[in-house]
Amino acid sequence: MQKLVQKASEENCDEINMVDFPGGPNAFEICAKFCYGMAVTLNAYNVVAARCAAEYLEMTEDVDRGNLIFKIEVFLNSSIFHSWKDSIIVLRTAKSLLPWSENLKIVGRCIDSIASKTSVDPANITWSYTYNRKLSVQDKIVGDSMKLREKIESVPKDWWVEDICELEIDLYKRVMTAVKSKGRMDGAVIGEALKTYAVRWLPDSVDVLVSGVHSWRNKLLVETIACLLPSDNGVGCSCSFLLKLLKVAVLAGMDDSSKEDLVKRISLKLHEASVKDLLIPARSPQTTLYDVGMVQSIVNQYMMHEQRSQDVEPGKSAGFVLGHGSLLSVGKLIDGYLGEIAHDPNLSLTSFIDLSCSVSELARPVHDGLYKAIDIYLKEHPNLTKAERKKICGLMDVKKLTMEASMHAAQNDRLPLRVVVQVLFFEQVKAATRAQSRNSDARTTCVSKMSPDEEWDKTMGEDCRSLKKKMSEVETNEDGGEKNSKMGKKKSRNSKNGVQLLPSRSRRIFDKLWVVGVGKGHVENRSSETSGSSQSSAVGVRDNTNKSSGIPSRHRRHSVS
Repeated sequence: MQKLVQKASEENCDEINMVDFPGGPNAFEICAKFCYGMAVTLNAYNVVAARCAAEYLEMTEDVDRGNLIFKIEVFLNSSIFHSWKDSIIVLRTAKSLLPWSENLKIVGRCIDSIASKTSVDPANITWSYTYNRKLSVQDKIVGDSMKLREKIESVPKDWWVEDICELEIDLYKRVMTAVKSKGRMDGAVIGEALKTYAVRWLPDSVDVLVSGVHSWRNKLLVETIACLLPSDNGVGCSCSFLLKLLKVAVLAGMDDSSKEDLVKRISLKLHEASVKDLLIPARSPQTTLYDVGMVQSIVNQYMMHEQRSQDVEPGKSAGFVLGHGSLLSVGKLIDGYLGEIAHDPNLSLTSFIDLSCSVSELARPVHDGLYKAIDIYLKEHPNLTKAERKKICGLMDVKKLTMEASMHAAQNDRLPLRVVVQVLFFEQVKAATRAQSRNSDARTTCVSKMSPDEEWDKTMGEDCRSLKKKMSEVETNEDGGEKNSKMGKKKSRNSKNGVQLLPSRSRRIFDKLWVVGVGKGHVENRSSETSGSSQSSAVGVRDNTNKSSGIPSRHRRHSVS
C-alpha cells in the first residue's frame, strides 16, 4: 500500500485504483481487518480469495512475523486439505481466481488432496460424502454428524464420484487424471465416475446437443470423457454408455480419431448393446434417419475380434453356436436393428445387404429375425425391381425358418415366387421327416441317432432332384399365365385338407410339391387325405418324370399322394 500511495503522489493523483485486485472488495476487507488487529473469519469459500489478495499486497514474513500469508497457509494445510468436501469447495472457488490460484499452487494441492482421498480404503472412510445412487433413504446422504456405526451399509468403492461431478470440465479432467495416475483405482469405478459425470452434464435432448450455444461445450465434454476412459479394453464402461458417448460425438462433430477409438471400445462389448442403443441419428449430408455406416464399422470391428479369437483357438469354432453366446446375441441384435432401419424409405438396398452380410452365419441359427427385417423392407420399398427383391431375399436361408415364420412366408405376396416354393418344399420335407420319425420301427430308431446334419443331408439327397424338377415346372407354368391358374384352381377344389388354408398362389405351388417323396425306397399312401383325382394326377406327374429321366420301370419310385 505504501508503494501504491507513493506512486499516486508522484502522479498527482488523489485515488488509488486496484483494478486487477484478486478477490475484489471482500478480500481487501479481510486483509485490512487483519492489519488493524480485527477478528477475521476464514472458511472454504473465502480462503482462496484472501490468500490471493494477501499475495497481491505482499503480506509476507519479510515485513512482519506471523503475517497473513503465513496464517492462511497454516489454515489450508491443517484444515482445508484434510477435509474432503472443503478441498472440493476450494478447488471450485479457485476457478474464478486464475492465474493467481494456479501460481500459488492452490489448485494443484487441492487436486492432490482429492485424488489421495479417493484412494483410501473404503473401510477407513470417516468423513461425509454424497451418495444418491441405488441406496435406501437412510443411506442417501451421510451427514457430517453421522457416526460410522450408524451407517446401514459399508462404504462403496465409488463413494467419491458424485461429489466431484460439480467441478468444471477442465478441473474434473485434472482430478480424474490424478486419480488414474495413483494406479490404485479399479477400471470399473473409473467408468462409473465418468458415466455419472456424463449423466450430470450431457443433455438428453438431441436439439440441445446440436444447438449453437451448447455444441462446443458438449463436444469438449465428450472428448474429455473419451480420453479419460480406462485403458482396459472397455471393461470399465458399459456398452450402452459408450454408445451414448458415440451419439453425442457424431452430433457434436468430434474428430474421426476420437470416434474411431469409441468404435473400437464398443465393438468389444457389442453383445451387451440393445437395438435402441444402436439408433445413432445421422448428420447432414446423410439422408437416412440413422447412421448405418457407423454401426457397420462397429460390426466389422467386432467380427475382426471374433476372427482373431478363432485364430488363437482353432477348435473354438466347432462349438461356436452352442458355446459362444456373445456371437448369437450380436446376430439377434443386428437382425433387430435391420428391422428398425428397414422402415426408413431412404435406406438403400446396398446398405441393408452389406450390414446383413457383415454378421457371420454362425450368429444366425434361426433366420426369423432376418426374415422379419426383409419383409419390412419389402413393404416400405414397394418399387423394388424383381431382381432387387430376389437379391434381398437371397440373404435368408428358408431352411432356418421356424414353422410360424414359414407359414407367414408361404402367404406373403411380397416375396418372389421362387422363395415361396422353397419355403413350402422345405416345410413339407420337415413335416414328412417328423412323421417318418414318429412311425419308425426299432431299426429306424437306431438310424435316428445320427446327427441332425446327417439326417438332413440324407433327406436332401433324396429329394434334391425332385425339387429342381418341380421348381422348373412352377416357373414354366407361372409364365404360362391363365392356363396354369385354371389347373391350380382345379387342384385346390380337389384338396380338402390344410392346404386350403393357404392363399391361391401358395396353394397351387403346394399342390405341385405334394408328390415329393419322403423316404428312400418307401411308398407313402395318403389316399385318405386326398381325393382320387388328386392321387391320379400326382402319380402321373411322378411317372412322367421318371420316364423322362430314362430310368427302367423296375427301378422307378412312385410317390402316391
